[in-house]
Amino acid sequence: MTTHVNKVHHVTTIARVAEQLGEDEDWLHDVASEMEIEDGVIWVYGVGEDGVLAFTDFGIESLIELIKMYKEDPTLLKRYDQQQ
Repeated sequence: MTTHVNKVHHVTTIARVAEQLGEDEDWLHDVASEMEIEDGVIWVYGVGEDGVLAFTDFGIESLIELIKMYKEDPTLLKRYDQQQ
């Protein structure tokens, strides 16, 4: 029997990623909205908090690729918003 071992030892909040990348945090929320847990995105909850979007290192790499895609064709994000 194989047991899955989670090897993630830290995550970075969306606020910090936005600061590091020089991007708007709200815009990054929109971009990250299509990411799944397999893409390295998670929600972190604490006492009395609504939750904070955070990324593994792989998640940050995935987000950077999405940022590039949306900056090359900003209409993609608008189309995504219209589908929801």
